[in-house]
Amino acid sequence: MDASQLVPTESNPKIPNFGPGDTVRVNFRIREGERERIQAFQGVCIRRQNGKGPAANFTVRRIAGGGIGVEKVFPLYSPLVESLEVTREGKVRRAKLYYLRGLQGRAARIKEKPRARRPRPQQS
Repeated sequence: MDASQLVPTESNPKIPNFGPGDTVRVNFRIREGERERIQAFQGVCIRRQNGKGPAANFTVRRIAGGGIGVEKVFPLYSPLVESLEVTREGKVRRAKLYYLRGLQGRAARIKEKPRARRPRPQQS
């Protein structure tokens, strides 16, 4: 039996389409005792895993102070993920960007995907 048949998955309308190489800002809920707050985590999505089923998740990597890489795995259908905002769309040629773990500084940059051009207005 498949997990997607047991657990109904409802797509979160606050999560747009995104993929590896995109720079995303993930706002997620953190519970500290009885208080709850929203914390943002911004970085490059280095992978999406397990497709569109209930076990789907994605990994976001960012460089913290001191040049230390921090990665967090977020479940795609978790109610704790408040929202996701794509700040840059990256142009990459592979689905898993694990090679970024060994790069630093300018070498770890990802080119931005060119935006679709708007047609020029016709001059008469």
